[in-house]
Amino acid sequence: MYRFVSPAALHHPAAISRPANTVTVVILTSRGRRLSRISSAFRSFFAILFSGTLPEDIAVEFGYAKPRPAAPEPPRVKLTDGALQILQILQRDSRLIDFLMEDIASYSDDQIGAAVRTLHADCRASLNRHVTLAPMIDGVEGTYQKLDASKAPDPNRVKLIGNVPASGKVPGGMLRHRGWSASTVNLPPLGKQDPAAISPAEIEVD
Repeated sequence: MYRFVSPAALHHPAAISRPANTVTVVILTSRGRRLSRISSAFRSFFAILFSGTLPEDIAVEFGYAKPRPAAPEPPRVKLTDGALQILQILQRDSRLIDFLMEDIASYSDDQIGAAVRTLHADCRASLNRHVTLAPMIDGVEGTYQKLDASKAPDPNRVKLIGNVPASGKVPGGMLRHRGWSASTVNLPPLGKQDPAAISPAEIEVD
């Protein structure tokens, strides 16, 4: 069995005691790249002698083998992707973006009302398919709602309006809007679809 040591390593106690049938090969080289090349030569010689192949790192270094390609990073999903996907769904199912971007100033209230009724039904059906909504406060609007007077409520969940003290701590108040919270979101995978492409342009060919 062979082992490789440097001249400095010979003074280490571990170098004095070695197993039987072991040949110590002392590498007498200078520092830097020469050391690396001579070390690689010794490793290559004994690797070919005993296994018939070059060490993988040496084969790559000297161009005898191609380096293994790095594993591709998984695509990163941004929060904006989901928001744009919701717009894609609402446009696809109900033409919501077309309606919002349309100048409706010239239409009568009756015309707008008829369009909104259909739009409302289609948008509601799309939301119910992909998002589960629940009220932030499950109470009756127009009734008194108790709050924890020892601390100010989370402004993301409860918005205080009216005569609000500077501390934000109130025992309760009139519930004017229950708010909404999304408990589940079930959107189809994007795949290779461009999230920014909310709706494709349409060209009719004669």
